[in-house]
Amino acid sequence: MGTMRLDKFLVEMKQGSRSEVKKIIKSGRVTVDGQTVREPEKKFDPECSEISVDGQTVAYASFEYFMLNKPQGVVSATEDRRFQTVVDLIDTAKRRDLFPAGRLDIDTEGLLLITNDGKLAHQLLSPKKHVDKVYFARVEGILPKDVKEQFAKGLTLDGDVKTLPAQLEILQEGPVSEVRLTIREGKFHQVKRMFEAVECRVVYLKRLSMGSLVLDEALAPGEYRRLTEEEIRSLKSTEPSCTQAASPLAGKKAFLFDLDGTLVDSMWMWGAIDVEYLGRFGLECPPDLQKSIEGMSFSETAAYFKKRFNLKASLEEIKSDWISMSIEKYRNQVFPKQGAEAFLAYAAEQNIKMAICTSNGREMVDAVLSSLKLAGYFDCIITGCEVEAGKPSPDIYLEAARRIGVSPEECAVFEDVPAGILAGKRAGMEVFAVEDEYSLGMEEEKRALSDFYIRDYSELLP
Repeated sequence: MGTMRLDKFLVEMKQGSRSEVKKIIKSGRVTVDGQTVREPEKKFDPECSEISVDGQTVAYASFEYFMLNKPQGVVSATEDRRFQTVVDLIDTAKRRDLFPAGRLDIDTEGLLLITNDGKLAHQLLSPKKHVDKVYFARVEGILPKDVKEQFAKGLTLDGDVKTLPAQLEILQEGPVSEVRLTIREGKFHQVKRMFEAVECRVVYLKRLSMGSLVLDEALAPGEYRRLTEEEIRSLKSTEPSCTQAASPLAGKKAFLFDLDGTLVDSMWMWGAIDVEYLGRFGLECPPDLQKSIEGMSFSETAAYFKKRFNLKASLEEIKSDWISMSIEKYRNQVFPKQGAEAFLAYAAEQNIKMAICTSNGREMVDAVLSSLKLAGYFDCIITGCEVEAGKPSPDIYLEAARRIGVSPEECAVFEDVPAGILAGKRAGMEVFAVEDEYSLGMEEEKRALSDFYIRDYSELLP
């Protein structure tokens, strides 16, 4: 696994929030291999060191696998402000980075794999791998006589989206038919949209299997269990060998990264700052704010705030306030995205040139890269204030390619929101969309705009 900051490890093991963990460490309640450690930033290998809090060993599990019979009314996400999540149901889980391997709609039941193994999840979910997913459905409406043939040929959804061939088995036919459907991809609301394409409506949907993993019918909705060793081996044995396929990064000479939400887990911070800053003037943060400012440079965002909220402060005063509010959080409460440090180290070993291309101001970029000791990986840092137009304009990525002397087609861009993805594509570059909790609701759009979608950087390591 390699080394990990002590505070990050304890947060992931659910020993407290970021601030709580720092207090625990500084108060002398944490030992590593029997020695008290008071520095949150100290790094250790959790697989080789014994880490304890108040004398109790905090066990580290590298990968965990849970089979969940997802109930209706629960969302397939790691966090949600309105609904209970599938990860909330795993009450024995100690790791913060568990996530659902794929998503079922809120009203869909059945098999869901909950894990922290990003590479396996990628193999199961990638449309290029064609892993079978089997569903049971009750369908309202009269099925066409040739419905099996239509599904076998592939359907056209919403006029332009073509599905792969699917296998439909009719178990019971009538005004409400019962069917079993096998698909080999996972488009947005795909099963429901397929039946809508033949003028029928799904009224009940349950996933029965994914690859070799079959739902344990002894599990009631909402119940879960750990996968057996045999289930794990079988699931992994069906995944295509990563060494046999060409890496999606093959031939790339430069990696260009957005910062917030892409390289570091910090999008939560900006939402908090917006609420706090507008609150100083007795204003509430409107729900459309983040989407409205997506891709804007730091200066463009300040100008937008000044005009929209009729602020009397100058642009420089607004930016100065934001800088002071963010730097403390960047230095003490922001961590790299999952797998990012290992991926940067790997890229450096391969002599890949790297750049940061962010809408943020330089002071904030320097603060977070210095705190996380990542600055040495990058050949250049470009902020939105240094180019004529912010994202989704391609200016910032074209300027990065020019500065490091690499042609656009030899660059790979890493972004977390649609505006940034568009900027990379308009620059003629291949774009990897990075999953982030802030943009989970944009996943379908991100997948459509980008060349690849990754849940974390470990998926790209050899």
